[in-house]
Amino acid sequence: MVSRVIPVDPFDLVLFGATGDLAQRKILPGLYHRFEVGQMPEDARIIGSARSDMDDDGFRAQVRKSMKEFAPEYKKDVLDRFLKRVEYVPVDALGEGGWDALGKSLRPDVVRAFYLSVGPKLFPGIAQRLHDHGLATPDSRIVVEKPFGHELASAQALNKGLRACFEEHQIYRIDHYLGKETVQNLMALRFANSLFEPLWNATHVDHVQITVAETVGVEGRGAYYNQSGAMRDMIQNHLVQLLCLTAMEPPSTFSPNAVRNEKVKVIEALEPVKRSDIARGQYRAEKGGDGYLDHVGDPESLTESFIALKVHVGNWRWAGVPFYLRTGKRLRARESEIAVFFRDPPHTIFPNVGPLHGNVLVIRLQPDEGITLRTTIKDPGPGGFRLADVALDMSFAEALGADVRAQDAYERLVMDVIRGDQTLFMRGDEAEAAWAWVDPIIQEWEEREDRPSPYDQGSSGPEDALMLMHRDGRRWRQIGG
Repeated sequence: MVSRVIPVDPFDLVLFGATGDLAQRKILPGLYHRFEVGQMPEDARIIGSARSDMDDDGFRAQVRKSMKEFAPEYKKDVLDRFLKRVEYVPVDALGEGGWDALGKSLRPDVVRAFYLSVGPKLFPGIAQRLHDHGLATPDSRIVVEKPFGHELASAQALNKGLRACFEEHQIYRIDHYLGKETVQNLMALRFANSLFEPLWNATHVDHVQITVAETVGVEGRGAYYNQSGAMRDMIQNHLVQLLCLTAMEPPSTFSPNAVRNEKVKVIEALEPVKRSDIARGQYRAEKGGDGYLDHVGDPESLTESFIALKVHVGNWRWAGVPFYLRTGKRLRARESEIAVFFRDPPHTIFPNVGPLHGNVLVIRLQPDEGITLRTTIKDPGPGGFRLADVALDMSFAEALGADVRAQDAYERLVMDVIRGDQTLFMRGDEAEAAWAWVDPIIQEWEEREDRPSPYDQGSSGPEDALMLMHRDGRRWRQIGG
């Protein structure tokens, strides 16, 4: 299979926060890779911007250094050509310095995009200055990173600040999970095939598990994480987005607003979560090592590093089908997947073969992107009729060929911004609807001062999460299995 590259139009991309970790680790290497395969035209320009006082050559040297660390497979001659497209303009995001110089560096006849790789507190101020200095043309796009708000009120304030200077169709709220190849293949799997969609409902699906497990802790970002926690940092955006794509109705067309309309309907149909259907945890200190409380520097912290929820979507398609969401730090393996468990056959014609197991469709997001369907077959060999579970496994690396490099989510999403395609980006009402569902859950914890349960590092989370499933006669899929 050959990956087809469709070039985008010439553009000027202004990257605010260009000297920061995200820009150096993900965004700039991603842009290089798009340039390398020919998707970015030769006359595209990337204008780095930050408060640091440096010139073009200084910034290019910094980008080259980052490429050696985060994209060591780069080709020197291609990187040299790429760096000729890179410039730098120092700008004070909260003051007036540098904005006129930035305006003079922009071309009037190309796509103009502003990527705000900065903290959300800076979003409204930068948007306002782009507007006031005449840099935001009617065809400009503005990209904002998460976290998009800390709760509903702050999300509404951010939306109000952005919409005062840009139209909704110009605002791109990025969630890198939606740029993953397998996430998009979930839509193709459902809506481009006649096999699964007739079974994609409460009649045939027993339950759904969505897991995002990480082996890293919160060291290095403890101050931020202690104010956020797994609910705000992961559930409200990443896992809710994965739930939406799993549970949404078929859109009338594959267009940005049609897709996002259906996602909003899922969020608005989420039922309030019972206290008994929530498990929260903090990874404890190991012998001779540190735990969550050490990493955040707060021995009294009530913030969770793990959370598991049983969620119900209150509509006809999914009535009675539980969606189990879990995410956590310092778990057994780094793994993200969506697992759809189909119901067991209603009757077995095979005597003395033990219990039958329903089919399971697993969409793997990381680290090995692919799709697995667990099926039941006859165990080969003579001596009686026995059944066995086997997996029909498709790895994208194998299907696309070993010579095809896996595309990072940021590569796809930034190119979608240039194309003006908002399908994989959150709309303002979508972000607010997610906060409206999450806020009451967090508020109840804070009012009761709930303390998360401790769990061992390298485990699957606290015992409470296991009991959440056991009470329903179900089991979590093994992390790292």
